[in-house]
Amino acid sequence: MTTMEYVPQVLDVAGLSGSTDRACDAGKGRDAVTAPHDAAPRPRGIGGLPRYTGYAFDVHDPLLAAAAWSALAEPGDEVAGALVANLGASEALRWLAQAVEQEEPVVGGGRCDAAESLAEGCATVTGLPDGQAVNPADDSAQAPLAAAHLARGVERWAPRLPGLDPIVDLEAVARCGGLLITPDDPRWPARLRDLGAAAPFALWVRGNGDLDALCRRSVSIVGSRASTAYGEHVTALLAAGVAERGFTVVSGGAYGVDATAHRACIGAEGETVAVMAGGVDRFYPPGNHALLRRVIDCGAVVSESPPGAVAYKARFLSRNRLIAALTSATVVVEAAWRSGALSTARHAAGLMRPVGAVPGPVTSMASGGCHQLLRDGIATCVTDAAEVAELAGTFGGDTLFDAVTDVDGMPVLDSWSMEGLDLTVRRIYDTIPLRGSISVATMTKNAGCSLSETLGALGILEARTLVTPTPQNRWKRTKR
Repeated sequence: MTTMEYVPQVLDVAGLSGSTDRACDAGKGRDAVTAPHDAAPRPRGIGGLPRYTGYAFDVHDPLLAAAAWSALAEPGDEVAGALVANLGASEALRWLAQAVEQEEPVVGGGRCDAAESLAEGCATVTGLPDGQAVNPADDSAQAPLAAAHLARGVERWAPRLPGLDPIVDLEAVARCGGLLITPDDPRWPARLRDLGAAAPFALWVRGNGDLDALCRRSVSIVGSRASTAYGEHVTALLAAGVAERGFTVVSGGAYGVDATAHRACIGAEGETVAVMAGGVDRFYPPGNHALLRRVIDCGAVVSESPPGAVAYKARFLSRNRLIAALTSATVVVEAAWRSGALSTARHAAGLMRPVGAVPGPVTSMASGGCHQLLRDGIATCVTDAAEVAELAGTFGGDTLFDAVTDVDGMPVLDSWSMEGLDLTVRRIYDTIPLRGSISVATMTKNAGCSLSETLGALGILEARTLVTPTPQNRWKRTKR
């Protein structure tokens, strides 16, 4: 028997057959889906679930199908991820409608031929019950187990079908200047593929939509909401330091360490990404509304949940896997024993990404989680931006000997970059500020050189990618 043929049987065995009505929990925002009080009772389908008679949108449209699944399934739902991975988003929607609508869904020779491979795909889902190891070659073991997961999935997704309209969600995100990107989009972050079945179906974005380019050289900096002055000071140093080296800083937009990381990155004229647990049209926490508006201007605000989605506690924990997956390394600055930031670190470790932790006073409970990561061997000790860059950067390009600082702690050129440069070129480079830009006339005056010497030095520095011209005919240091 195929997976499709198992679904009605498993629902019946689970005691879900009958006419017991099921509705979404009442609540605020888009997460509450209810029928009008005077609506006629819907005909019943398998397992007593409402019989679904059709979608109000074109399921063949890949963008609409991906948007629909982002509303149907909770973030990190690996069963939904396996279903979509095996059938495709559009075919999975048709499968779901058929499973809810019909007593005996048809498979083979019809519109659900792709379901024949579903058992094998769902058997690879990492969320299988403990102790249930499945031999991929044993079809008899795979099918019932996959069917059981699918049956529970149908029960989770079906109540959200009434009123499902991704067109409304796309219009909502467009009104606030955002967009939706899917895994088929070249702007999709390539690192998210490492999440497998737990990868998001789509990403709702406000700001820079090219997340792949934005996160290609990036590091996540996370920590406690109830941060101390010490934690915020170290966070600001790390975030500004890695931003000056050309890293995008990714965090969660929350109070404490997250907000400090975003602010410091913006102050260093870097790029930053805030990953939301709710919809991108409902900034959370509300107290960081102004900050998140600035994040949009300097990077992006991202969510896998559609506009209007409420930031429930469980969604914060699911959101943490995206923060870990988007970046090449994760740094926990300050975290207590039960801080949610520790889940981000463990997600990163599970993805084989480097994890760093900043040590704190041994008497500080606010650093207890960081010390635990260090003691358990999950994290590497990091104390400054140079060490974070070494952790997250490329081999040979971000090593510690490339991050020399002067007596004031300011970054200077490494010995390789300085090799062969005469005194005039070095003097011109020293006149260029660490942040912002400078005109040729000002450089010439400050360095005490002639105009021809200044232009010649700039040509040499630009050839070594140490300086970059701006559209205003000014020059600035290249982010490293």
